[in-house]
Amino acid sequence: MAALLALAGAACWGVGDFCGGIASRRTAVLVVLAISQGVGLAGVPLLPAAAGGAAGVLGLAALYRGFAIGAMGIVAPISAAWPIAPLAVDAARGIVPSTLQWLGIGLVIVGIVALSREGAATGRARLSAGAGLALLAAVGFGGFIVGLDAGADESANWAVAAARATSVTLAVAIALLTATSLRPTRSRGVLPLIVACGLFDTGANVLVAIASNRIPVGVVAVLGALYPILTVVLARIVLGERLSRGKRLGGVVALTGAALVASG
Repeated sequence: MAALLALAGAACWGVGDFCGGIASRRTAVLVVLAISQGVGLAGVPLLPAAAGGAAGVLGLAALYRGFAIGAMGIVAPISAAWPIAPLAVDAARGIVPSTLQWLGIGLVIVGIVALSREGAATGRARLSAGAGLALLAAVGFGGFIVGLDAGADESANWAVAAARATSVTLAVAIALLTATSLRPTRSRGVLPLIVACGLFDTGANVLVAIASNRIPVGVVAVLGALYPILTVVLARIVLGERLSRGKRLGGVVALTGAALVASG
């Protein structure tokens, strides 16, 4: 049951991130963050801000910016490397990955490398657009899930509220410091996309927080990291994004690795 909750959370993240990515192409990233995170906050009680919320909103900022300048089919799978931090936390608690899980971690790394690099005209490899931001997003998400897991020991809803309160405050503060208007552009359909992003993201956080109370956070993280599947599928269907055969193979390898970690 807990695994199903984590997978349901992954599905919500996938849809929410797709909505946030599209919205970020139509208006400023900070506008997407401030409104979507505020929408999410409306659904849960408010507690003092948690450190995981700050890491999470920075990760989302990097992810949405990566979506804005690069292909979702590349950025989303790379950002799925974030379970490394929760797995490390599990290891510190004495929950060491099995041989199968180590194999899965290796496949995830190989797949991410394949996705994040592309050949230049000179024949030298360079980072794909948005790949660096996707890696930064992975770091932020890893910190977020660790903080969410710690807070969920008391209450999943309170943990999400604490993280959300922090993310809203930080997004608004940065917008004010950088003189960025929080009014969305009048691009057609941008506000519903931002609202959908916030609702799906918060729903995912609650599901994952509940799951982390029932199974190791490392396993929850890897299951949740399967969210790029839905993001990439939506990008292919709605936006018509196409990836090279090598990058498609890299995505399959990365996601296969995630599945091995979850099943180990």
